[in-house]
Amino acid sequence: MDIESLISPHLRAMQPYTPIAPFEVLARRLGRDPSQIVKLDANENLYGPSPRALQAIAQCGAFHIYPDPDQTALREAISAYINVPAAQVLCGAGADEVIDLLTRAFVQPGDVVIDLPPTFGMYRFESDVVNARYIAVPRRPDFSVDVDAVCAAVMDMQSAGQTPKLLFLSNPNNPDGSLIDEDDLRRLLELPLVVVLDEAYIDFSGRPSCAAWVCEWDNLVVLRTFSKLAGLAGLRVGYGVFPLQIIRHLWKIKQPYTPNVAASVAAIAALSDPDYLRDTVQRIVAERERLKGALKEVGWLHVYPSHTNFVLCRVDRTRAPDTLLRSSEPIGKVLKQALQDRGVLVRYFDKDGLRDCVRVSVGKPEHTEALLNALRDIAA
Repeated sequence: MDIESLISPHLRAMQPYTPIAPFEVLARRLGRDPSQIVKLDANENLYGPSPRALQAIAQCGAFHIYPDPDQTALREAISAYINVPAAQVLCGAGADEVIDLLTRAFVQPGDVVIDLPPTFGMYRFESDVVNARYIAVPRRPDFSVDVDAVCAAVMDMQSAGQTPKLLFLSNPNNPDGSLIDEDDLRRLLELPLVVVLDEAYIDFSGRPSCAAWVCEWDNLVVLRTFSKLAGLAGLRVGYGVFPLQIIRHLWKIKQPYTPNVAASVAAIAALSDPDYLRDTVQRIVAERERLKGALKEVGWLHVYPSHTNFVLCRVDRTRAPDTLLRSSEPIGKVLKQALQDRGVLVRYFDKDGLRDCVRVSVGKPEHTEALLNALRDIAA
């Protein structure tokens, strides 16, 4: 029997999402002890969670009981933290689950989803999962959003008798760290579609969240995560803020027991420790600025402005070390491999507009020094 023929045709043709290789696997591959590897490839918060979060997990005695399907305590804690009614908050196993819920709720096969690449790959992945008609409106060379082009694309589709359903907008954007102007965001919100504003990195930007805007715009969804701010990436807990007419339908299709008990108690405890969160953000932002300055001094890296916990760098081929020019591979990929060989992990994207680039997460000062030493060794 040809089992594969029973799989949906669009899934058979679909490209899988490419996640970061597990830390332990890379350590074995490189023949290094994990303690000798500097992990700057996934934008994790290397300061880790609040001690209160760790204590909450250690003291929790309810791991044998299913989680609250209504996420009552967690949603109330989030509501108090972002000053938005709990009725408009829905949590998931990371913001990725919330993205999945949105695409399944709004998109039927063939419906249009608009994306603004280069950006977070999960938007394209989820569009492919639901067999959407994926429309990319590329960002400008400086990674800013071409709002005029987005508006024109929507008008063209309307003229053809098709109205887009969702527009995904990462703010600040991953992988470059740029912010969209608030007036440009309002222009996008005036379009006849749902704007999904992903604020995974907003806490490092110095700009307030737009979560409260959801009470004003019935076509705005704001996504947040505990992975970056709270150092809980491994527990997978995120949430979305929704207009009431949207969230009531998402509850119908959401798996009832996510986030899990450990994630929920840790997230609640993290929000109860704002001093720790604020101090961690300040440390990361300060190190980001130091990292940017140090990378600019390398001489053969163009460093993009960033309002996140990572920095995107483009390799200047005219100044790059000969060691990076000997391969026929894209120079960003060569640099990523050269750093990996020296025990420093950064992210490379084999995508248009990014093949000369690497993305470096902001770690602690000692991680920055390890990166700079590796770059000096490559240049030498």
